[in-house]
Amino acid sequence: MISFLKNRKVQTSVRPLMVDMHSHLIPGVDDGVSTIEESLEILKNMSKMGFQKVITTPHVMNDFYPNTTEDIRNRVKKLQIEVEAAGIDIEISAAAEYYLDEYLMQMLEEKRELLTFGDRYLLFETSFLNEPAYLREGIFQIISNGMTPVMAHPERYIFVQNRPEMLNDLRERGLLLQINTISLSGYYSNAAKKLAELLIDEKAISFLGTDCHNMKQLEMMESTVDQKYFDKALQLNLLNNSL
Repeated sequence: MISFLKNRKVQTSVRPLMVDMHSHLIPGVDDGVSTIEESLEILKNMSKMGFQKVITTPHVMNDFYPNTTEDIRNRVKKLQIEVEAAGIDIEISAAAEYYLDEYLMQMLEEKRELLTFGDRYLLFETSFLNEPAYLREGIFQIISNGMTPVMAHPERYIFVQNRPEMLNDLRERGLLLQINTISLSGYYSNAAKKLAELLIDEKAISFLGTDCHNMKQLEMMESTVDQKYFDKALQLNLLNNSL
């Protein structure tokens, strides 16, 4: 497969992306990879791309993916053993991508242990169509519990595409933003691409993530690394490599 940054001329001001903080690479827990073989193939290629660490983030959604903190931790330990046995030079850990709903609000209210990454960053997603009733309260509760909220792929939400200025208020409340790298290639939609570019222009993002679910999405990185806005994003003060 392709080499992520090693076989292309890169501006000296551009820092390589060494840590991915959003993916779905634990087999059989959500809509990501289904087999250990698929997971290992993706991780092998991510290592070739230059990634040194992958923080994989299974969905936690009560109605569809009721994954628990303990189960995710146990499964990622098994994945790490398989990665080492396969001789893949990459570090694996896990957090989670929480769906912002009544269940997450309940967990926050009860101060249950949630899976974070880095400096207690909590990754969450929302409905793609409508702004959640809990959005501002959820951000407040996450911060009140000593964590930093990170919104996954805001460029993909229709309600944000229709009113991107709403993110200014949310960022002032302490929200950080993560865009999906392949949004820059128009993988999801032209609207998502345009919003991702706008957020880069505004220096509004803190993380890039592959959000990789399968080999097709990983292969889309090949065209993405040649996008002007990919290099532009890497010149921002991203937090990926601090993880």
